[in-house]
Amino acid sequence: MSDDFERKVRAAGVAGWWTVLAGAAVLLIQWVAYLAIMSSRPAFVLSLWGSSDWLEVQQLWLAGTVFLKVFLAILALVCLWLTLWARQLRQAR
Repeated sequence: MSDDFERKVRAAGVAGWWTVLAGAAVLLIQWVAYLAIMSSRPAFVLSLWGSSDWLEVQQLWLAGTVFLKVFLAILALVCLWLTLWARQLRQAR
């Protein structure tokens, strides 16, 4: 029973780290998109966002980025805890 539990905790940690990696890739892609869109400011972006000015688009985009970064930081802490817990369970065997 203990071996199964340790294996499940380790698997949850590994899955979490892969999720953190995917989230970091999304952050990188959105950062590049932010730089490209904010430097060229194409007109269709305002109609897609339903916004009237670029300041609102910037504020919403940066707020979304902050939310994603905070979420990924919390997720990374949870994954770190799961990884360390799995290591403790393995050493306790």
